[in-house]
Order: sequence, then C-alpha cells, then structure tokens
Amino acid sequence: MNWKVEPNEDKSIIDSLSNELKVDTIISSMLVRRGITNYSQAKFFFRPSLNKLHDPFLMKDMNVAVERILSAIEKKESIMIYGDYDVDGTSSVALLSSYLKELGAICTYYIPDRNSEGYGISLKAIDLASSNNQRLVIALDCGIKAHSQVEYALNKKIDFIICDHHNPSETLPNALAVLNPKRQDCSYPFKELCGCGVGFKLVQAINLKKGNNIDKIVNYLDLVVLAIAADIVPITNENRILAHVGMQVINSNPRVGIHTILKNNNKKEFTISDLMFYVAPRINAAGRISHARLALQLLIEEDTDKAEKISRKVDELNTQRREIEKEITNEALGQIEKQVNKKHNSTVVFNKSWNKGVIGIVASRLIEKHYKPTIVFCKSSDGNLTASARSIKNVDLYKILEDCKDSIVQFGGHKYAAGLTIKESNFRLFKESFEKAVSFHINNKLPEPEMVIESKIKLDAITPKFFRILNQFEPFGPGNRTPIFISDGLSLDGSINKIGKDKEHVKLSVKQKATISFSAIGFWFSEKFDKIINQSSFSMAYTIDQNTWRGKTSVQLKIKDIK
Repeated sequence: MNWKVEPNEDKSIIDSLSNELKVDTIISSMLVRRGITNYSQAKFFFRPSLNKLHDPFLMKDMNVAVERILSAIEKKESIMIYGDYDVDGTSSVALLSSYLKELGAICTYYIPDRNSEGYGISLKAIDLASSNNQRLVIALDCGIKAHSQVEYALNKKIDFIICDHHNPSETLPNALAVLNPKRQDCSYPFKELCGCGVGFKLVQAINLKKGNNIDKIVNYLDLVVLAIAADIVPITNENRILAHVGMQVINSNPRVGIHTILKNNNKKEFTISDLMFYVAPRINAAGRISHARLALQLLIEEDTDKAEKISRKVDELNTQRREIEKEITNEALGQIEKQVNKKHNSTVVFNKSWNKGVIGIVASRLIEKHYKPTIVFCKSSDGNLTASARSIKNVDLYKILEDCKDSIVQFGGHKYAAGLTIKESNFRLFKESFEKAVSFHINNKLPEPEMVIESKIKLDAITPKFFRILNQFEPFGPGNRTPIFISDGLSLDGSINKIGKDKEHVKLSVKQKATISFSAIGFWFSEKFDKIINQSSFSMAYTIDQNTWRGKTSVQLKIKDIK
C-alpha cells in the first residue's frame, strides 16, 4: 500500500482559521482540506442543523407525488410500498410505510426475492397489486429503469411513484412521478442522496404539506443514517445533516429493531462505522441468505420480545453469510490463480452454483487481493447469468459497462458498484469486452492501491482536546473520510500479543522518544507480528479511536499499516 500524504494547503489560511477557532493547526488544516476556510463554514460543519435541509419541493415531481399520496389516504385507497432487498431498500420501506400508517394510510409492502425475482420492479408484485385492487405503487431505491414494468402497470390502471437515486437512462419510465435528484431535468441542489434519503424527502414534503414542523419526523432519521452508512454515499451537504442527527437518534432513542442489534456491541456511544460494519451486514444477511422481509420486520417491529427473536435469527443468517462468503472467495481466488493470462486489467469469475446473495461482497474481497475492477457471476433462476461488479479508485465502472452494453441484458448502479445480467452464451464475449473497455479507460495502466494520509503527526499531539475535536468531525464517510495519521520513529513499549479466536489480530503499545505511549490494535495483522518484534523503530499509519474495557474508556490507535 502506497502512503499518499495529503498536500499542504495554504499556510496563511490554516493559521488564520486556527487562530479564529482556537484549535491546533492539524485540526485547521483538516478543515481546509474539506473546503472549510472560515468560522461560519466551520459552524455549519460542526453543528449540522435540520433547518439547513433543502426544500423537498425543489425536487422534480415532488408536488405530484405528494398530492397523489394524500389523495389515496383521503379516499382510503390501499397503497403498495415496494423496495429493494438491501439495507437502503428495506430501510426506505420501513420509513415510508411507518410514516404513512401514522397518517392513517392503508399500506402493504413488498420486497422481491433476490433469487427468484432479482433486482428492480417485479411483475409478480404488480400482478399482486392488481389482484388486491391497489391503484398506487411507490417504489423505493429502485425503478429508475423500469420502463416496461411501469407500462405493464399502466395497462392495469396502476399509478407508479418512483423514488430512486441510481443513474437514470436518457428516457425515464412513464410513471406518475419520478423522484430522483440525478435526473437531468431536476434542479434539486444535492444529487448524492441514498434511496432512503429520497424517501425521507418525500416524507418531509408530506409533513410540510400538512403544516408540521421537521421535529415531527426526526425519529425516522435512524433509518436514514443506517441507509447512508450501508450505501456508502458522500457524507457531505444534506447527507451530513441527516447522518449527524440520525446518529443522535441512534444514541438516544433508536427503534427497537436497531437497538436489539446494537446492544450486543458493548459500547456507550455508537458511530456510523458501527452501523456500517455491525448493523448493516446483519440487516443485509436476511436478503442474502433468506428473504429481506425478515429484515423489514425487524426494522418496523415495536415489540421488544418479538424484535429480539427476529434479531437472533438475523444474527444466525449473518454467520451463515460469512461462512458462504469465505468459501466462495477462496474458490474465486483459485480460479484467478489458474488463469493462463494473469496480466489482465480486470477480474471476471463465474460459477453457476455460487450464492447470488454474497457475490457483491466476494467481488470486494477479490479487489482487496487483486486491485482490479472485478465482476463475480453466478447462475440466475431465469437461466441467465447475474453478477455484482466492484471497481477501484478513479475507474468509472458505470461508464465501462455502458461500453459493453451490446453483450449485456441489463445493468444498473454507480461509479464503483453495479449489478448486471447477461446471457450465458455471451459470457466469453462479455469477458473480452469488459477487459477491453477497462484497458481503454485506464490507458492500460492500473492505478496502484494507496492509502491517503491526512497528515504526519507526533504522538504527543493526541491530547484530550485534540481527540474531542476530532470526534466532532463525525460522521465519517466519502467526502469526509476517517482521517489516517502517520507517526515515525515509533518503538514497542512493552509486549506485543496476538489476540482473537484464531490469533489473527495483534495488540501492542507504542511509544515515541519515550515521552508518551498509546495502546494500538492491528486487525488481521498477525502476519506482521515477527517483523514488528524485530524492528527497533518503525512508522505506523493509524486512525484514532477509543476502546472501552471493563467500564474504562481510553484512546486507542487502530493500525492501518506499518512500515
């Protein structure tokens, strides 16, 4: 891993901001790198306020959507709320169905089966809506490319409202309303909402229409921040506000289902990382291994005992998911090792028996090992091949797949993650086409994996005040990444131990010039154990965290790399 230290910003601006805010220059330089150069900008950053949210009616078609929903509630129409099977989708359905029921709406919900129905709008759901005499379907976190499905619904006299955040095609589905800030004719100021974020804007708009204050719907922000964490959208602008307030809800009064998962994590206060690495995988596990309606039931359940029971089931599914994922990853790595031409700029692997629910995670694991745009295929129930694709820094996966669309049945997604379907007979053709498109986009030179370093600091800079202000940079994510620092001239201060079930992690204490020492932990660092012991001095890249053990909380360095 290359260590890329962020370039120095204008020293005069850093010094001026440091004096104005009365903070260390390390802190002020971090702010300047995030585009914050004066007091008012810093105030907005450190004190995100719901009052700064954009007017939801700036989103194209919002007024139409609100009027149709309120009309359905008034006329006692039954509404189908449809969502994708991942965290973003299930959180969206939980949010909108709970809110509309509060208003007296008659709602049913529908989450497609990942294996039998796949991603997007299901014709089976439309048929069910028709048979139940439902004349309105609200699709969340999907639907932006559901042209034929919407036409199918229109023929059955069913209105569609689409709330999505994925990239649209040149033409939009013929829905009654399409809420998506990424549509070309939408002037909404912030384009990077997640699916649940778009759903929340719809709730915000209805709430405004009914003359209510924003405080009326704050309790739904635990779902929004969970979706923001899971979908890895930029935590800037409006997302920062939603995530910041959402974490306050998580730490004060989260819904019962989220609480049943978090309470086993033995922490006093949770961060967005806890949602990303602890809650989201468990919510996702339901849709990956069983059916996502189990996750939805957990998110809408109000009875503690029932939520506990569902939570235990979800935890079991997550354990199964980890085992399946590990097995498939090993098989995929074996395929890569056997490839005759190992100089490819991309990785494409396939096994018809692989579990569709975990291939996206496997693709990410393969990138950790082989830093290349990666696609993992398995056999779909309709006879086609379905895949999850992941990319690497500065390589736009969506544009690459557009170049390969002649050999693709359908695809959708983002710059760094996508899903696609191809005919099995086209596998070799697609693989060649994908390799050619990747090679063209990177000009036959793969970028090297790198770790972006916030700044080089001395250990004695990590004072209680520094750590307190650093915590106020939360929530971290794209656009406001967790700062990684490096310190040179470190040495062991006492013993170093292997810990964990299989002794795969290391725990140690480091010091710098014997002035101060910190506890440090390196997850999956056991292979570097001997090298650390044998070095009298080393450099370390790390994040600054805290550890609670037996009721005592202390600052801990989380090792990212050692040289």
